[in-house]
Amino acid sequence: MTAQWFTSSYSSGGSNACVEVRFSGATVGVRDSKNTAGPAFAFSGRAWRAFVRRVSSG
Repeated sequence: MTAQWFTSSYSSGGSNACVEVRFSGATVGVRDSKNTAGPAFAFSGRAWRAFVRRVSSG
């Protein structure tokens, strides 16, 4: 089964400033939801967790 891209539950349907995320094995992909055929960033799980912790703490 291929990992699916998803947007945050905090994203509003009318917003055009969203990113999509995909968890695939040890890699977390992030891409622009308006350009799904464009490039995507790939992060390690550790880097992703550090990013989410930092954003969550303000």
